[in-house]
Amino acid sequence: MRNALAAALALTSGLAIADEGQWQPYQMPSIADKLSERGIAIPAEQLADLGKYPMNAVVGLGYCTASFVSPQGLVVTNHHCAYRGIQYNSTKEHNYLADGFLAKEQRLEPSAGPNERLYVTEAVTDVTDKITANLPTEPLARYEAIQANSKALVKGCEADDNYRCSVRSFHNGLEYYLIKQLIIRDVRLVYAPPESVGGYGGDIDNYEYPRHSGDFTFLRAYVGKDGKPAAYAEDNVPYQPKSFLKVNADGVKAGDGVFVAGYPGSTSRYRLTSELRFASDWLYPTQAARYQARIDTIEGMGASDKDIAIKYAGTLAGMANRMKKLNGLLDGFHATDIAAIKQVEENAFRDWLAKDKDAQPLTAQLSELEQLLTEQQHKYQQSYYFDNAQSSALLGAAKQLYRLAKENQKPDAEREAGYQERDMKMFAARLKRLDSSFDISVDKTLWQMDIDAYLAQDNRVAVMDQLLTPEQGISLGDKLEGMYALTELTDQEKRLNWMQAKPEAFESSSDPFIRMAVTLYDTNMAQEKADKELAGKLSIARPAYMKAIIAYNKAMGKPVYPDANGTLRISYGMVDGYQSRDALYKQPFTKLEGIVAKHTGVEPYNAPQKLLDAIKQGRLGEHKVQHLYQDPRSWLCRLFSCLDNPAEFNSVPVNFLSSVDTTGGNSGSPVFNGKGELVGLNFDSTYEAITKDWYFNPTITRAVHVDIRYILWMMDEVDHADNLLKELELVRN
Repeated sequence: MRNALAAALALTSGLAIADEGQWQPYQMPSIADKLSERGIAIPAEQLADLGKYPMNAVVGLGYCTASFVSPQGLVVTNHHCAYRGIQYNSTKEHNYLADGFLAKEQRLEPSAGPNERLYVTEAVTDVTDKITANLPTEPLARYEAIQANSKALVKGCEADDNYRCSVRSFHNGLEYYLIKQLIIRDVRLVYAPPESVGGYGGDIDNYEYPRHSGDFTFLRAYVGKDGKPAAYAEDNVPYQPKSFLKVNADGVKAGDGVFVAGYPGSTSRYRLTSELRFASDWLYPTQAARYQARIDTIEGMGASDKDIAIKYAGTLAGMANRMKKLNGLLDGFHATDIAAIKQVEENAFRDWLAKDKDAQPLTAQLSELEQLLTEQQHKYQQSYYFDNAQSSALLGAAKQLYRLAKENQKPDAEREAGYQERDMKMFAARLKRLDSSFDISVDKTLWQMDIDAYLAQDNRVAVMDQLLTPEQGISLGDKLEGMYALTELTDQEKRLNWMQAKPEAFESSSDPFIRMAVTLYDTNMAQEKADKELAGKLSIARPAYMKAIIAYNKAMGKPVYPDANGTLRISYGMVDGYQSRDALYKQPFTKLEGIVAKHTGVEPYNAPQKLLDAIKQGRLGEHKVQHLYQDPRSWLCRLFSCLDNPAEFNSVPVNFLSSVDTTGGNSGSPVFNGKGELVGLNFDSTYEAITKDWYFNPTITRAVHVDIRYILWMMDEVDHADNLLKELELVRN
């Protein structure tokens, strides 16, 4: 009966048409009809304008998404996105990861760390012609010309030091856009619930549903007294954004249209079937085995040392999330033969192409693309263990510093990206950050594991074998121990001093990690050159393929949007549950009582006592919601049973589902109602939906969001963040 109900809901709600697409803002007018069908009333032209509300309130963190929610630069994002800032301020005595944090006054808001940034996208400009005009045909020269053209555009864009610019490839090199972003360098921690709220359910619930996670944190953007971005200083003042999001305290109901704006990281929906098979058969299983071994090691060492647990909390959380995603991808590929689905689609495309008499050159290019992909995959397999054998954080710092010395011998415009003058502040910040997320015993243990894996396989590299050969009477373990004992790179000041050194200083150094970096340099550079030559070949084959794919999709009436690449996108959908498996339909909302039901007092189900008390005492305040679902007296419920879709909710919604199209990088993305008002924060996807990075299945693809009403309830009834509630502009339906 539920299957029939789900089907009827799909037909009546419009879910038969997939809410697929991570759209560039300028594309919004082209899908205005689809937005209207979902009940999204805000004009599509307004969403396309990055200078207008609400898009000018959406910001990036470089790895997640956030949004301004007050005129005083208050920013809301996910707890797991602000993890580094919380970790940065945590000590044994004041463990804000465990206990949470609330600054009652702005003067008590600490820095979230020297590396934390907020990026406000102000302009996105099509520069395809400027990048691709008159490119040479020789692969390496072609690659270098694309890079040179990109760097020239970036340099012109960054005439003002307060801006960060980048050139991004769309549709695998078919199009290029110049992205201009204002950089806010002083980001401070304002309010974070304890991890037992922000990460309630931990890795067990990660990618699962029903969820009861309070995955939110508030930060604040600060600038100099002149209103311009500046590094952290005590007398800096709150940034005043051009606009900030209105917060709808009434939230959404089942069936409401919603949209999400954010910075999705990467998808592979236009990749070839052969690429999917390589990922599912070799890449993902190989990566998963390494991640799991590293997770087990860090957890074991952190269990007996609280300093290690705090230092590696962010690293561990990131790896655990990636591990769960890899397992979900592998399970999804097994449960649904996505490779076969992709192959059918690819065959249909080739059949369509074969009917075009003028397409013979492209057919040959497709064959060449397949050969290049085979070469790329083979190269990746050959270099995988060699690269991992260089995984020590100290060796990584030494390699970057020596490369910097080499690059500094060139004019700035000719230096490799990441080593230009524009990169030096972030370069130094990364070297500084090592102190807060590094422990010698952990780094050595993890490195030894990667070295052992390298030595146990056949793709060996002579220079690495030579470096790892123990001296007579000294084991490899003792040799590594000696390297950590003799290096000076554990000292932050000395690390930073190496940024000014000449190559000769590195080449005559006695520091063991620097000596290793120098020895590996030529081999690493030769490998990099080969990768660039291959990229140059792909810069011809990939765009040709994408041009044909786009034409085919348009002919078939399919949506045409670029794969995610970390740039600002908009996705739309509706609040809706899904049929998880036979006889199991998952409702779109969870409630406070679910937290109590899951609570065991043992991590990860160890909700704070003050939260449990507020629930048990019925202190729901004005955040209590009576109705969230269709009235059971409706015509639909006269056809099908709606007993599992209760007429009354009578609680505070905690998390909810929607059909919006998201992926990694969308964490922290604001979820908007049809008017463009904030109703939640995106933080996860369901387990069945993980494979959406490769293939979008509208019947099971659901994103998971923190309901704004839960956030407001936490601020009001549990943590008494009255000062912050006064900053928000709350509206009601």
